[in-house]
Amino acid sequence: MTSNAEPGRTSGAGPVGVSGPTKSLWLRLLIISSAVGGGALLLTGLAALLLGGAAAALSSLFGGALVIAFFAISLLVGHFGGRNHSSGAIGLFAATYFIKVVGFAVVLFAIGSPVWLNGRWFLAGAVVTVVVWQAAEIFGFSKARLQLYNDPETPEGGTDV
Repeated sequence: MTSNAEPGRTSGAGPVGVSGPTKSLWLRLLIISSAVGGGALLLTGLAALLLGGAAAALSSLFGGALVIAFFAISLLVGHFGGRNHSSGAIGLFAATYFIKVVGFAVVLFAIGSPVWLNGRWFLAGAVVTVVVWQAAEIFGFSKARLQLYNDPETPEGGTDV
């Protein structure tokens, strides 16, 4: 009996074949993480609305939206930068992280805390979004098919054994 992924006669009802690496890994992770993080954020916002009112809900949504923006920037940099310069992707991530941390800090210190902001619900929305986002990224990475080695070369006119 042979595997469906190997050349030759296939076992089972039909051919499965070999799949290649995941195309556009970073965008796929962005879509998965944004959907899951956004859903969790909406649930947190609903809880904040029911327990603390409109200001609490806005605070929760604001905290989670900042987290989503923070992480989405990294995945977009990974997509565009990694595609054009894959060997420098880690450097791009590090530089982007530094710029984001400094940029968000400057913006938050410059704007200050709005009067409607509820600190506890802001933190709750941010923490829930971070945890769910990271779990979704781990799940997405676990399902990614990354080609680690080059495909074997077949001899001229022959078949791969």
